[in-house]
Amino acid sequence: MDIQKMCETYVANTYKRYPVTFTRGEGAHLWDENGKKYIDLGSGIAVNIFGVSDPQWAEAVTRQIHALPHTCNLYYAEPCARLAEMLCERTGMQKVFFSNSGAEANECMIKAARKFGEQTGRFSIVTLKDSFHGRTIATLAATGQDVFHQHFGPFPAGFAYAEPNNLESVRALAEETNACAVMLEIVQGEGGVQALEGDFLRGVEALCREKDMLLCVDEVQTGNGRSGKLYAYMVYGLKPDLVSTAKGLGGGLPIGATLFGEAVKDVLTYGDHGSTFGGNPVACAGAVSILSRIDEELLQGVRERSAYIKAELSAAKGVKNVSGLGLMLGIETEKSAAEIVQGCLERGVLVLTAKSKVRLLPPLNIGWDDLKAAVAILKEVVAG
Repeated sequence: MDIQKMCETYVANTYKRYPVTFTRGEGAHLWDENGKKYIDLGSGIAVNIFGVSDPQWAEAVTRQIHALPHTCNLYYAEPCARLAEMLCERTGMQKVFFSNSGAEANECMIKAARKFGEQTGRFSIVTLKDSFHGRTIATLAATGQDVFHQHFGPFPAGFAYAEPNNLESVRALAEETNACAVMLEIVQGEGGVQALEGDFLRGVEALCREKDMLLCVDEVQTGNGRSGKLYAYMVYGLKPDLVSTAKGLGGGLPIGATLFGEAVKDVLTYGDHGSTFGGNPVACAGAVSILSRIDEELLQGVRERSAYIKAELSAAKGVKNVSGLGLMLGIETEKSAAEIVQGCLERGVLVLTAKSKVRLLPPLNIGWDDLKAAVAILKEVVAG
């Protein structure tokens, strides 16, 4: 039985896969079982930020596997402590909780916000329409898209959905529901790669300070350099109270992190939360390798590559609009996104979708030759 047939037979049918089986990768390249080479502009949905099988990451992971692959959180281990220190020092946050995914990081953020609000009798959290925060029951409830609110109800109460870029909508719902927090993405990824406006974001932060609400920022996809800053909230000079992140932090291994600011650094105490694999030494060792290399030189490269892609595609035939931030870009085209993805796949370039748009999430250090070749193919597919 070949791999594709085996997968369709035995793996739950929750993904509509493309008919390609990858066997190896290096940097921005992947090879399928027939030896065909692809340029990867998706990086495993924003995970492989230094490309596939990054050598420094692989060395750090391998070294940790041989030393101590797992211990439980009843004991101490260096990689977990080291990663938490790095995250706090580079963000100004005070504490970190480690989990295994973005959805789990957001669950922790929701729990922390609810416990913060408990002392004043508040539990409602304002999120935004077109947001996406995960596929657990609570994070689905937090997600502001009706398409995700089917089949699995009843959903937890206490979430209200404001209009993006409409501060008065956020204010009205916050007052109406007596909210304890506002939770948002700087760029709404699954909502169509829409970057929120800076004035709106700063207005939400001011509103949170005025109403003693927590500002909770979901950086699962935007974080770890993808925006051109370490975290996307830094683009607008925000100081959130809670931040969630995952994806690119792990470099290919599952990890989630929830960062706590001064106001909530001690809100969770013994027994309030936990995760068997959270803070796993191997995942944390890999993340330390990743985070240590997200420096200003890399971030400047992200901004330069972003500017190049926007300039090339904004003027391209068949392109209606380019949205997003850094190397998280959405391309609205005259053709359907599915048609573009298939055409690029046939020509050896991997791109993704987000709603009706083509989504680009290339490795942050993708070589210029690869980037220019892939963009040229994308332009041809869009125009053809």
